Amino acid sequence: IMKYKTQGVCSSAIDIEMDGNIIKSVKFTGGCNGNLQGIAALAKDMPAEDIISRLKGIRCGFKNTSCPDQLAQALESILASN
Repeated sequence: IMKYKTQGVCSSAIDIEMDGNIIKSVKFTGGCNGNLQGIAALAKDMPAEDIISRLKGIRCGFKNTSCPDQLAQALESILASN
């Protein structure tokens, strides 16, 4: 399980478990609980590349990022390190 420290959003971290490029689990710490559980459920068993392409660049209000965008950045970081 990889812990990604988020920046610029309400959640403080994302725990991600991968099997190769397939997302096995996502758990956000903090943030909008219901919405983030939904994102985690939708990401489960999906290829990281699909989630990145769908979530990267999403903004939250006036912020330059969002929790979904932070997940995409975390997944890019994981893929780059493999």
